[in-house]
Amino acid sequence: MEIKDVKANQGNIDLVAEVKSKESPRTFEKFGKKGKVCNATLHDKSGEITLTLWNDDVEAVKVGDKVHLQNGWCSEYKGSKQLSTGKFGKIEVLAAGAAVSKTVFTNDPGLLKGDTDMEDEGTDEEDESGEGYDEEFVD
Repeated sequence: MEIKDVKANQGNIDLVAEVKSKESPRTFEKFGKKGKVCNATLHDKSGEITLTLWNDDVEAVKVGDKVHLQNGWCSEYKGSKQLSTGKFGKIEVLAAGAAVSKTVFTNDPGLLKGDTDMEDEGTDEEDESGEGYDEEFVD
């Protein structure tokens, strides 16, 4: 389903979209339990819509993430459609956004070329010039 096809008071919404922006979380207390909530803006090629994130989803979903909303619910607030997981839905992060990156430090030219054959993981290997080198792994 695309965002343009979502209608207010509709259930069983299944869509994949990217998180364009996210507001600061707010805390609340209801029936003696504390929780967190925030709004995020989702977009796909067809449009944008507000997604309300609750509790654990507030921290799990980041700007730039591609998310899959399954069995979601759309309500209307002040004339604007808002998606949420409702009682039975869930949000799955399919791909982390560009803000998330891993830094790899290496002296292995094969790794930089995309050669991931790691059979010889020992030390004192020889490089292309025939000279030995020691590997050091940094956490």
